[in-house]
Amino acid sequence: MSYTRTATYAARRQQSWGRNQNTARFVSPVKLGPVMHTILVALMILVLGLIYLTQASGSASYDYQASDLDRKINELATKKADLEVENARLSSLESVKNSDVAKAMTQPSTEYVR
Repeated sequence: MSYTRTATYAARRQQSWGRNQNTARFVSPVKLGPVMHTILVALMILVLGLIYLTQASGSASYDYQASDLDRKINELATKKADLEVENARLSSLESVKNSDVAKAMTQPSTEYVR
């Protein structure tokens, strides 16, 4: 069984270590070459780009919802204006006087108590 040491220790007197500083240096057993570093940087850029696209497409979906709500508001405002015109037409004095209900009404008889 072979044991490899991953930490090298330096004596305090050999280097300029101050108080409360680590005196052990850890050496990574994995050595990465320049190609691997380039691949890792490209992957990090790809992940950041995907995160950005996710956020940007989320705001675009809110834009579609907002435009749909604006369209519904405009349709309802148009219906309201039409109903106001119809209400004014139906409640005009001439149409009330000429309606079947008004023609069926009789004059009230007034008798005063003496």
